[in-house]
Amino acid sequence: MSEPRVDIYNIKGEKTGTIELPSKIFAVEINHDLVHQAVVTQLANRYYPWAHAKDRSEVKGGGRKPWRQKGTGRARHGSIRSPLWVGGGITFGPRKERVFKKKINKKMKRKALFMVLTSKVQDKELILVDNLELKEPKTKLLVEILKNLLKKVAKKKDSKNDKDLKILLVLPKKDDKLIKASRNIPKTKTILADSLNVLDLLSYKYLFMPKEAIGVIEQTYLGKK
Repeated sequence: MSEPRVDIYNIKGEKTGTIELPSKIFAVEINHDLVHQAVVTQLANRYYPWAHAKDRSEVKGGGRKPWRQKGTGRARHGSIRSPLWVGGGITFGPRKERVFKKKINKKMKRKALFMVLTSKVQDKELILVDNLELKEPKTKLLVEILKNLLKKVAKKKDSKNDKDLKILLVLPKKDDKLIKASRNIPKTKTILADSLNVLDLLSYKYLFMPKEAIGVIEQTYLGKK
């Protein structure tokens, strides 16, 4: 498959050139079942079973028999900690010992990541910027940049009421100014290019990244320098 070409823009939304993306990452055959498996695995592995119901061995009290075995006319009982009693142990309740973790092959996980990146290119939801830097960590400056790109590149006139305008900023390296400036922007998240994952890519519609991030992605996931 030929290498896809994507336009590069400046922070004003003006086209400044084009770049060829590595076909092994941004032009692979998409398998929706594999992507689904990767998402389910990631969700399961970050889940912690907080719910925990006490069984009869964990409930306090019940050290003696409530009443004698025979002669009272009542049903026999050995402990008030029995699940039959109010305040007793719970039968088949949720337990924190339950393991929800799932496993996925490393190559499959990486392949699913490439598939999602490919879909972003095909759907024209990948926006490359020649230089994404801020002189100072102000949210207002970053909002202005994103509005320019969404209006001219993504052709979205109003980003306030559009639920689809979720933006994932992919940074080639840690940038404290950009990270701080993006914290107060709704539906916007920053992530490093060497820490991409399927769930984040699917949770945000548009993928914004400086062109340097392409090299970091290629080096991280294909081992090329």
